[in-house]
Amino acid sequence: MVEGNGDWLRARGIGRERFAGYVADYLGTLGYRVERSESTEPIESRVRGTLERMNPAVPPAASALEFRLYPTSGGAALVWEAPQAVPEPERARMDRLVREIQSHLERVVHTESHATAKVIRPSESHLPWTNGSAPA
Repeated sequence: MVEGNGDWLRARGIGRERFAGYVADYLGTLGYRVERSESTEPIESRVRGTLERMNPAVPPAASALEFRLYPTSGGAALVWEAPQAVPEPERARMDRLVREIQSHLERVVHTESHATAKVIRPSESHLPWTNGSAPA
């Protein structure tokens, strides 16, 4: 895969499968039923979450989430696949959810790797509903 493929986050110092595990585990704590799949052609992991337990922090547009992770040199990239659109009235809640997920991933990767790995936002960080601009 080519760099700049619509990546939302990148992990340095851990692999794709481990990063996918952190994403899946956190979605589970938010009340999502999580499905993970791995493929070898192309090499990627997919994490899908369907909200099963009510959570006031999750806007209706985020009732089903999907992420794609692929290997990069020295780590992995996380692409936000779904939802592709978020209604304007739900944007603030969705932005908050996005920040919570990002913050959690940053903390857990840093802590569990004993500060040898980290999660970063690429300079061209992308979420589908922002039309190429980074969220606030």
